[in-house]
Amino acid sequence: MNGAPIAVAMSGGVDSSTVAAMLVRRGERVVGLTMQLWNQRRFPELSSAGATGRCCSLDDVYDARRVAEQIGIPYYVVNFERQFEQRVIAPFVSEYLAGRTPIPCTLCNNFIKFDQFLEMADSVGARHIATGHYARIAWHAASGRYQLRKAVDETKDQTYFLFGLTQAQLARSLFPLGEMRKSDVRQLAREMDLTVADKDESFEICFVPNGDYAAFMDAYLRDKGVAAARTAGQIVTTDGRTLGEHDGVHHFTVGQRKGLGVATGEPLYVIATNPQSQQVTVGRNEDLLRAGLIAREVNWVSVAGLPAPARAAVKIRNKHAAASATLYPTADPGRVEVHFDAPQRAVTPGQAAVFYDGSLVLGGGWIE
Repeated sequence: MNGAPIAVAMSGGVDSSTVAAMLVRRGERVVGLTMQLWNQRRFPELSSAGATGRCCSLDDVYDARRVAEQIGIPYYVVNFERQFEQRVIAPFVSEYLAGRTPIPCTLCNNFIKFDQFLEMADSVGARHIATGHYARIAWHAASGRYQLRKAVDETKDQTYFLFGLTQAQLARSLFPLGEMRKSDVRQLAREMDLTVADKDESFEICFVPNGDYAAFMDAYLRDKGVAAARTAGQIVTTDGRTLGEHDGVHHFTVGQRKGLGVATGEPLYVIATNPQSQQVTVGRNEDLLRAGLIAREVNWVSVAGLPAPARAAVKIRNKHAAASATLYPTADPGRVEVHFDAPQRAVTPGQAAVFYDGSLVLGGGWIE
């Protein structure tokens, strides 16, 4: 690494703190950087005394600073709030209003943590960045590409959120926890006497208190001086019967069962949302099954592309057990058709389809 420092993205949690301490113990020059992404006090009406487990809070900044002082490294807080709002918050709101279910963590990885953060690393003279992600990167000489692989601890694996990384970004990124299990990370943090060794986990989405997406979107639109879209409409069955009304399509996502506001004596699930007709379609669990999907804006990570049909395991949600499928190229190199061996439940527009060959991440794209 030619003596250049490594910039560690320090969130204030045990994972990134352990990464920084590990690298210092290894004799590396380390600079700690915390990204201030969202002002948690911006919408006080959404706050709740019971809202815990959100990252990017002031407490997290204090924790990261304490760890940096403890291990003796330079530390800076970098304000990325404007970029985060432009590249993550605004698309999150617009996607929900368009009837899709976005993944803000992937947008944050693509456009903030491995884009803007790399630029900030340049400013402190760092050639590499290191994060607390559970994933692995390896150079594959035969293909001349960096490969992204699942973490050893598959219960913590985060590659589903990293499918958008480019070769240039992988070349400069380090994931020191990829070969470790979470229990071993905590034990190592205790051995190094880190103040955050037993800190609780943070939830995935840092800016939505208590998971109330609709309330957040309403508050955000009010804050921007934009009238909330008139998205109220009808709840209908797959055969066209009207069961009731709803307050907005952005309150629903494909596969949802609770909070539908209708009762028919049998379990009902959201099958689709249509912002144009303002209808939410509900049906039985079997109505959620799909034989395939089309992925758009596909990014090939560990391979150069898809010249011919290929077999893969495909994840359509982070906690989804990857399903066997065949990938088919299309005339548009940015789009891929996926045909599952067995129909899959709740294929959700706006979510990601990520393609695997064993532990190897081939690539991924957004579900149309």
